[in-house]
Amino acid sequence: MQQGLSIRSAMDNAGGILTKEVPVGLDAAAQEEFASLSVLLQEFSKISTIDKAWTVKPQNGMIASVSSHAIAFCLLVFTYAQVYFVIEFDFNYLFIKYVAEDSTSAMFLIGQPDLLSNKRRKSILTSHISQKTDSSVSFRWAPFPVEMTGVSAMVPSPSGSKLLVVRNSEGDSPTHFEIWGASELKKDFAIPRKIHGSVYTDGWFEGISWNSDETAIAYAAEEQDLPKPTFNAFGFKKEASTDNDCGSWKGQGDWEEDWGETYSGKRQPALFVIDVNSGEVHGVAGVGRELSVGQVVWAPSVDGQQYLVFVGWPSDTRKLGIKYCYNRPCALYAVKAPSFKSDTGVTRSDATEDSLIIKLTQSISSAFFPRFSPDGKSLVFLSARSSVDSGAHSATESLHQIEWPLHGKLDPSKITEVVSVVMCPEDGCFPGLYCSKLLDQPWLSDGQTMVLSSIWGSVQTILSVNVLSGQVSRISPNNSKSSWDILAIDADNIIAVCSSPVSIPQIKYGSLVGKISTNAKWSWSDVSSPLTTCSEKVSSMLASQQFDILNIPVRDVSENPTKGACKPFEAIYVSSKSSKSESPDPLIVVIHGGVLWDLVRKHCNLFQDTSGPRGCSAFLVLMQDVNDVLTAIDYVTGKGLADPSKIFVVGGSHGGFLTTHLIGQAPERFVAAAARNPVCNLALMVGTSDIPDWCFFEAYGSYGILYTLNPLLQNTWLFFIASLLLLMSQSSFQVKSPTIFLLGAKDLRVPVSNGIQYARALKRKEFETKVIIFPNDVHGIDKPQSDYESYLNISAWFNKHLKS
Repeated sequence: MQQGLSIRSAMDNAGGILTKEVPVGLDAAAQEEFASLSVLLQEFSKISTIDKAWTVKPQNGMIASVSSHAIAFCLLVFTYAQVYFVIEFDFNYLFIKYVAEDSTSAMFLIGQPDLLSNKRRKSILTSHISQKTDSSVSFRWAPFPVEMTGVSAMVPSPSGSKLLVVRNSEGDSPTHFEIWGASELKKDFAIPRKIHGSVYTDGWFEGISWNSDETAIAYAAEEQDLPKPTFNAFGFKKEASTDNDCGSWKGQGDWEEDWGETYSGKRQPALFVIDVNSGEVHGVAGVGRELSVGQVVWAPSVDGQQYLVFVGWPSDTRKLGIKYCYNRPCALYAVKAPSFKSDTGVTRSDATEDSLIIKLTQSISSAFFPRFSPDGKSLVFLSARSSVDSGAHSATESLHQIEWPLHGKLDPSKITEVVSVVMCPEDGCFPGLYCSKLLDQPWLSDGQTMVLSSIWGSVQTILSVNVLSGQVSRISPNNSKSSWDILAIDADNIIAVCSSPVSIPQIKYGSLVGKISTNAKWSWSDVSSPLTTCSEKVSSMLASQQFDILNIPVRDVSENPTKGACKPFEAIYVSSKSSKSESPDPLIVVIHGGVLWDLVRKHCNLFQDTSGPRGCSAFLVLMQDVNDVLTAIDYVTGKGLADPSKIFVVGGSHGGFLTTHLIGQAPERFVAAAARNPVCNLALMVGTSDIPDWCFFEAYGSYGILYTLNPLLQNTWLFFIASLLLLMSQSSFQVKSPTIFLLGAKDLRVPVSNGIQYARALKRKEFETKVIIFPNDVHGIDKPQSDYESYLNISAWFNKHLKS
């Protein structure tokens, strides 16, 4: 066995340049295989994703799709005898198309990795959707997508006659708000940093909302920095100075905490409103720095007074990491919208009787994604109160609504629960809401039925919810094992994307059969699209694979288990269609925790454990979670589906935590392992991570929330018990699997020191270890080049040890 620790940098070539004096490299055969794998992986990296979509009913006039600074093509729609005709201009050609009266224009936001630039390119592709008399649907696609260079966000107005394009700039440059009309740029407003910083477009704090008459836009942006002291040759300078004053310099001022992983430098989101006609920007008065705010929407007026509704997160004490953490307390607030009848500029004044904010959700610990019903009488929102109250980072959610008065005063006490928390679902029944987003307009035409995406077991599915009755219905096909995600609503039709481990994303169009009801039927059509194409090599390889969702019976559960802990858990099993039982394939175990796996292995099964931690303390996490994975492996190998002597394991974050425990607690089971930003030392991580509460939860179980609130009560010995470094000193913990570590140097969630410390410990034990550090990556290691190189190295690592 080769010994030693090799540390490589992602900035070097594919083979890497050693920063330790250890002669590690690839022989000729390995280089040939490395090159072959790299070509195959590049084919998969070219697959586009459909990130978002909008639908707009045609207007009399011009509808445009815009590029960076120019119109790439335009669509002229006019009406004659109740029939729409479309004239389409495309640089050199002119097309005249017939479009049915009930046609819709759709815009699709496409993402595609660009390895050379190490960025994700964003582009827009438009289509006309026409319902035919035979109930079929036709998509007429524009000839080419248009790249959205420098665009941070796009938000069509309610009528579809205007389009907001936001361009966040780097450094001290202003943020640009562009208002596009049907065929041209109408307005371009530059908002200097003395008013606010970048607009939040991250999908969580993000909230960009047009008012109903399309004269103003509310949004969340980074609050202007706190004043910093100025110094010159004579010491502290009392008078303010410009940044260009070469005789002085700005001090550092007070340190402000940010919101953790992927939010580096994002400290204080605040609310602003811009006048679409004049470009005036007003800060929303009454919202202090004790709240970080986002997800703002315009509310129906109350007795003629316009309100904004937004989500507020307490930020007067420590800000814990919020990415993927639904257990952060938050509430809905209402505040009067600023007026544009007075002074220009920012008017972020102190709270007055006229600008006091109203807390709408006083009786509930979590409230987010506010959405108003079409008639304006109900405010609907999601709640992760089960996560907040328990400390779990993501648990089942609930749906609520508040009566919104069109006259009189707001009454925060009238909160109705629409969909309750589901702690232990019956077999085959609705498992509860697990929803990571809501459409801006999630309503069907009856005004009381919402459509959303939610996790159901191992797949994502599309649900309808009647907010009056609370009835939840599954409207994506019940027999589908693929994951479905809603993109947009077209009247009473749905545009969705469907994907699986053995297929690239495909656009689906769902049509309501009959009237809206709790038992309504839906007809789903495949949509031929240039967005869902791939190379012949990728198509052929995916076609040779198959997958299934397995139900794994649990074993050796802890004493006095809960009802849910005794139930089978699911696992996704991917295999070659040509597999033969007399010669089973090797098995790759992919453990949940954030890791994504590209199917680059032609002759290996891919197995993903989707169970969550069912233990209540560090001891049970180590025992039960590890036991779950081993149980699933035994289930698969026991059925002759995989070779028990050729098993590999890979995981990231918490999945890396389990990966490293598995190769120590079951050292004879795994040929090789790969860990992406793994948790290896809770005692170290608790003082350096943006989510120290997770460490307490792992060490203390359900009591962890008490120690998070009062860290002085902590017993660091429990952190060591749950960590690998202590276990390595035990004779029963003997790592034999060669292990590759993929680490992000800018990881705030599981700091890079965690992985390095464990890799060094393995080196001292003379275990074969390889470390690749990506200097500019955070926890996800998702920059195109880093994602590509990490999985290329994992593939080569597994292949190497499969042969040896």
